[in-house]
Amino acid sequence: MKQSVRMKHLPYAVAVALGAMSCNSLHAEEATVKLPEVVVDAKKDSEPVRARPLNSADMAEVLAAEGSLQFYQSGGVSALPVIRGLNDDRIKILVDGAEVTAACGNHMNSPLSYVSSATVANASVLAGITPVSQGGDSIAGTILLTSPAPVFAENGETLVTQSRFSSLYRSNNNAFSTALSASVANDSMSLGFTGTIDRAGSYEDGRGNKVRSTQFDRRTQTVNFAARGEDQLLTVKLTHQDVPFQGYVNQYMDLINNQSDAINIGYSRQFAWGDLDTRIYWQNVNHEMGFFSTEKTGTMPMKTKGEDMGYSVKATVPLDAIHTLRIGNEAHRQKLDDFWPAVPGSMMMGPQTYVNINNGRRDRVAVYAEVASNWSKQWSTLLGLREDVVHTSTGEVQSYGGMMNATDNAAAQAFNAGDRSRTDQNIDVTAMATYIASNTTSVDFGYARKNRAPSLYERYSWGRGTMAMTMIGWFGDANGYVGDPDLKPETANTISATLNLHDAAQAQWEVKLTPYYTYVQDYIGVNRIGTFNLASGVPRALLQFQNQDAQFYGVEAAFKRSLWDNARFGQGRVSGSLGWTRGERVSNGDDLYHIMPLQFKASLEQRSGAWSNAIDLQLVDSKTEVDSVRFESRTAGYTLVSLRTGYQWKKARLDLGVTNLFDRFYYLPLGGADYANWNAKGGQGAIGPVAGMGRSINVGLSVDF
Repeated sequence: MKQSVRMKHLPYAVAVALGAMSCNSLHAEEATVKLPEVVVDAKKDSEPVRARPLNSADMAEVLAAEGSLQFYQSGGVSALPVIRGLNDDRIKILVDGAEVTAACGNHMNSPLSYVSSATVANASVLAGITPVSQGGDSIAGTILLTSPAPVFAENGETLVTQSRFSSLYRSNNNAFSTALSASVANDSMSLGFTGTIDRAGSYEDGRGNKVRSTQFDRRTQTVNFAARGEDQLLTVKLTHQDVPFQGYVNQYMDLINNQSDAINIGYSRQFAWGDLDTRIYWQNVNHEMGFFSTEKTGTMPMKTKGEDMGYSVKATVPLDAIHTLRIGNEAHRQKLDDFWPAVPGSMMMGPQTYVNINNGRRDRVAVYAEVASNWSKQWSTLLGLREDVVHTSTGEVQSYGGMMNATDNAAAQAFNAGDRSRTDQNIDVTAMATYIASNTTSVDFGYARKNRAPSLYERYSWGRGTMAMTMIGWFGDANGYVGDPDLKPETANTISATLNLHDAAQAQWEVKLTPYYTYVQDYIGVNRIGTFNLASGVPRALLQFQNQDAQFYGVEAAFKRSLWDNARFGQGRVSGSLGWTRGERVSNGDDLYHIMPLQFKASLEQRSGAWSNAIDLQLVDSKTEVDSVRFESRTAGYTLVSLRTGYQWKKARLDLGVTNLFDRFYYLPLGGADYANWNAKGGQGAIGPVAGMGRSINVGLSVDF
């Protein structure tokens, strides 16, 4: 949007320097920019994230309300997102336009773990077919998160100040989240600070049993600066985060320290020919896995140092009354060092430091162009072409050494003797169209060809010993993994269509139906290369990443209906969604890992004046189609009922809620293997799935000053 004229020009030195950086500002408005409606699969009528009653500090869990998104159970603030059966690295995640990658062999510091739900103003989940300007090096979709826009003094004000306090308490795991933000601004400059704390103990299931290793502690501080001039805006965001600990119920180890620092600088300007948006960003991470609780014991330090840096530049040029052109250039570099210091006196973990990834590099450079066209009142299209060149490399590695590590000693020698550098050249294509048949019917449809190059862990994790392999894997299945330097990029071909039916005024009712199909060439699956037994003979798999062809198909449906609108009862409506996904290996029809079973959600909502009330229903079918290669567990179906109510004052809001009202016991279909409970009970019997959270009473309060 065009900024008001307050300062004639920013200092030219600043503007020229930022322009030379060739970086890109990704505005929150892009989710609703004038493109064909198929571009955005996120809910158009959903409230801003900060306005929603929050039941979790985990951003992934908050976003799961968007229908297309599910998540793998991971740490309490580090769940891994899944879109239509495709997970984690296959999803482009942009936080204020910046791309961050997990710097951990278990993905304990996933991109969404760096974002507190209390600090996000807007969120969009773009599923399946996405514009080339908002994708790249991803095949599942895009998650866009944006912070609140800077506030400036208006209407002759000399100085404006704002502050906000919010908190959330969840009774089940004694979770407490709090956020405090404050800003001061005149008509051309704005300065703000936000601090958040998220803490919780391990939660209890519906039978009152503790689900071990689900506790966490996270603190984040952010400083924001903004300056605006005539048709231009500069933003600077500095962030520091400290995670002292975070438990992982389905991993052999836990997070015992994660510290990160980040800088995000954006500059945007409007010209007579169109808009220029630029951004440059950097993040540094120091991460350590280990043991901190009674559920898991041992001594095995594992440290990771990661660094992400990048830029993007995008120009938006209206060509005429029909066509709008977007062209852009992006670059992203990931640096990674993953090493496991020797344990003094240990025969297995010594005498050398185990070097898993040494000076790992993943460099990506991209260019793209897309044209959005509004041909008539009935027809609009979006056509896009993108090229990403991805280069990966790593240095020589070493095992712990010693006679007890003969397998890893030989594996390190073989790895060092091989070629450790790869370059992938990927071409993405997007073609989408919207046809408005009448004032009650429209159809969105399209095709996309998307690519993703392998990650550093998928290519360069090299250990062949059982202990080393079990330290790699973000799937929560208690198996072991090894990489393959010769992995090819994944290429996904997706077709989908959305039928949208609604009343003429689009105010009373709406029904959406979206079938989709994705064929992934060279999908990075796994091949079982061995097995091993845990205590009491529990079998687990040793797996190597392998290119396979896979297919994903399913259907999503969403509806909403106004039920009443009167003075006595206010407004009432019912809304809901249904999702069904299948994922299969093409060669043999075997089921793929962690595919969500049939799921239905519905909400009955009522608003009257300052009051808002709702009953939420979630029905999940039994999970019977499982990945036998990974020893994936079946889970039974379940039904959850939750209640919530809220009252809005002029500058304050109070929310009360009860999740899992009837304290139902159930297993999470994407929860993985409950290693922590199994281990704490002496390692007897089979490893079962992870139980979900029992009843919890939640209280949220937010106050604006």
